[in-house]
Amino acid sequence: MSSGKRPFKKPVPTELPRLDSGRAAEELRRFVDLAIREMALEIQYEITAPAQSGDAADESIVVVKFRGADEELLLANNAELLLALEHIAHRWLRLDPRLHDRVRFDCGDYRATHLDELKLSARVAAQRVRETGQAFRFNPMSARERRIIHLELTGALGVRTVSEGMGDRRQLVIYPVKGNSPDRR
Repeated sequence: MSSGKRPFKKPVPTELPRLDSGRAAEELRRFVDLAIREMALEIQYEITAPAQSGDAADESIVVVKFRGADEELLLANNAELLLALEHIAHRWLRLDPRLHDRVRFDCGDYRATHLDELKLSARVAAQRVRETGQAFRFNPMSARERRIIHLELTGALGVRTVSEGMGDRRQLVIYPVKGNSPDRR
């Protein structure tokens, strides 16, 4: 006789899907050409996609770099239009969300500058936490930005990082750790 209970099934680890950077670059050309034409933007772009070579394809990143007269439009309001185009491109490509970091849009080195600013903010906040013993809470930010800070502070002495909250209100918090032990999440 059955007790009505089902045996516990272990979750099967899912493998990270592969990004076919050549196909992605081809589709991105179609998307970007259409977007530029329909929005009547005075902008040029370049797509860089590494050649696929076996397992290295898993680490490939496709970058679309814009330049031209309408750069200011793409970068206005914290690059809102640039990031919106990137989001729509992810949908156009039907990318698995785990691959979103592998297709990036940039203009005027906005991404590189923003990345450097986030890393610097993380280090300064961690130092403040170590000196004061008080937790530091960042304003709500995207999962991508929180991940950058988590990675920057991985192994940092005397602090640990935690994401708290839900949805678009999710924040990263840096907590002090007793002693000078490294991050223990």
